[in-house]
Formats: sequence, C-alpha cells, structure tokens
Amino acid sequence: MLLSVEHLDKRFEGKVPLQVLHDVCFQIDAGELVAMVGPSGAGKTTVLNIVSTLDSPTAGRVMIHSVDVHRMAERKLNRFRNTHLGFVFQDDLLLPHLTAQENVMLPGRIARTPERTARRRAQELLDRVGLSQRMDHRPGELSGGQRQRVNLARALFNQPSLMLADEPTARLDRNTGMEIVKLLADLNAQLGVTILMVTHEREVANRARRVIEFLDGRVVGDKRST
Repeated sequence: MLLSVEHLDKRFEGKVPLQVLHDVCFQIDAGELVAMVGPSGAGKTTVLNIVSTLDSPTAGRVMIHSVDVHRMAERKLNRFRNTHLGFVFQDDLLLPHLTAQENVMLPGRIARTPERTARRRAQELLDRVGLSQRMDHRPGELSGGQRQRVNLARALFNQPSLMLADEPTARLDRNTGMEIVKLLADLNAQLGVTILMVTHEREVANRARRVIEFLDGRVVGDKRST
C-alpha cells in the first residue's frame, strides 16, 4: 500500500466554524490511477491539499510509504515532499523568465542534482510529453496545453511515487484537456507512477481506473472499473 488516508477531519474555526471533512478514509496501492470527483465544495481539493502536506488535518492521519507525513519535522518533510511527491496544479505556476527545460529542472535544483544530469533528465521528460521541439521556449511562447505538459514533466523530475493533480484540465478547452488526461493515463501505464487526481468532470474521471466520490465532506462512493 502506497497511501493510507485515515479518519480525516478538517474544521475551519471562526465566528461560524465550518467542518469541511468528516471521517474520510481510503487507501491507494502503488500504480493506481484514481480520480476524486464531486461538486464544488465537496471536500476533494481539501483532501488533496492534506495528502500533499500543503495543509494539515484537524484529526486523522496520512500515511505515505508507512510514514505519518504530518508528524515529520519540517526539514525532513520538505525533503520527503520533493523526492516522493509530484504536483500538477490548475495553474501551471511556471516561472516566466525560464525556458521549458529550466522550469522542468527546478525540482532537481532543490535536490542538488548535478547540472548536466538535470538538463539531460529535463530533456528526456520533455521529449516524453511531446515537447522536445519547445525546450528553449519560455511559458509566454507556449499554448495552455503545452504549459501543462511542461508542468507534468516538472512533476515527474524526481521520479515521485505519488503524483497529485488538482483539476489539471480546468484551464483548458475540452480537446486539449482530454489530451492531457490521456497523457496522464499513458504516464501511469508506462512509468507506473501512482496518480491521485481531483476533477469535477465525469468525462475526465472516466479515464481513471478508480473513482472516489465526495459529497459534503464525506466519501459516498468508491468504484473500480473492470
């Protein structure tokens, strides 16, 4: 088992406290492609943020490779996040002054990967996502779909065991979005990287082999395709 989400609660305090997650539990094995679906406000992105360690639960725990990630010291957590997790966001968050290749290399710089090795790795990944002819282009010279492909390549740089994708097609037109989903499925099949993806689009979710459905902060369905 790669990921175990155990009895997650999330509560935001304030004048009117808001409970957004209620006893959320699920497990994911290595190599799975899983979509979390549900209407806006259902809690799926909150779960993804907690799994990614970008947010903390009010109660419960997240185990990745049998490590309780929210109990790790900050320095160890930063290292763990960079080496074990890959992130794909709605907004590609590429640095505009860097080329596609340089953007893909960023996780390697954090990990202190030698420059020559990092450049070769970035080149290989951009080729895998179909951008070998765009390595020297800056984000402003790329289409939305191409920027998201750079985002995918960057997320794969450190060979993460778990890739977390938050609405990866939300900013794209339908055809480009489905191309990105197909690429995610291909990367899952070819590289064996485990993918946990948030989407509100059923057509996107149907490309996953497992769909976890959320409603009002609870898991209300968990189906695997045959």
